[in-house]
Amino acid sequence: MNNSLHIWLDAARPKTLPLALVSILTGSALAFSTGHFSWPVALLSLLTATLLQILSNLANDYGDAVKGTDNDKRLGPMRALQSGAVTLKDMKQAIYINILLTVVAGLGLVLYALDSFESIIAFIGLGVLAMAAAIAYTVGNKPYGYVGLGDLSVFIFFGLLGVSGTYFLHTGHIDGALFLPALGCGLLAVAVLNINNMRDIENDAECGKRTVAVRLGQDLAKRYHFVLLAGAVVAFACYLLMQGKPVWISVPFLLSLISVTKHSRELWATQQPAEIAPMLPVIVKCSIITNLLFVGVVIAQTLTS
Repeated sequence: MNNSLHIWLDAARPKTLPLALVSILTGSALAFSTGHFSWPVALLSLLTATLLQILSNLANDYGDAVKGTDNDKRLGPMRALQSGAVTLKDMKQAIYINILLTVVAGLGLVLYALDSFESIIAFIGLGVLAMAAAIAYTVGNKPYGYVGLGDLSVFIFFGLLGVSGTYFLHTGHIDGALFLPALGCGLLAVAVLNINNMRDIENDAECGKRTVAVRLGQDLAKRYHFVLLAGAVVAFACYLLMQGKPVWISVPFLLSLISVTKHSRELWATQQPAEIAPMLPVIVKCSIITNLLFVGVVIAQTLTS
């Protein structure tokens, strides 16, 4: 490849990578709260999740470029293929290399963390499914992101599987109480995607990309966004209150309401998709703050017990 490192760093979209990591941090913190935590498992999980997110970003760049969705009318940042800095051949090669790295990291994680043959096979299967989902979002004849299933995929992989899978790798078992923090993580990840889709709602509609935002329309998509944010905060708060710890320990989590409320008010005041474009980094920051505050409180509850 003749492209500079800077071009490929941009293509990897580093600003989106924290979204892949917060579910790993949450699952690891919950495992820590039960007395089961492994640094190698945590680090290998973070590496694998990062590579999966990069794979998704590269494949998304490729798929939208081939279908013509990344065009001059799109409001988001200029992407690698769209700008002409990268060729389709180079992007394909980058995707293949990323798949190889993801497989190596994922196998290392699974073989280190798990002893049961059944568990190893199950996690390998989940890994293959995660890579397929990352690619099939926009690539292929019938990409599921073009029929409005992207939100469901993000919820599953960045929420349910991200949190519970990480917890299992640390502990070797699953706890039903994990559903609430997994729900919170998943809803926040979907909120990030929803802002992205509301920003591109007009261009996506013209290109036949029927995201949830396109299907709902701008006004209902805003209300949907508020439900996602409120549901995430409530899910996290309910889990913390259910732990039977002194309430004062959980109070710092309420700081998340500041960023969530401010973002919600700014979104409600928007009238055009162009006004939503600057809000993508804002919702990413909002998601990270909320997740990290939850993780901090979980750790504080554990250390004070």
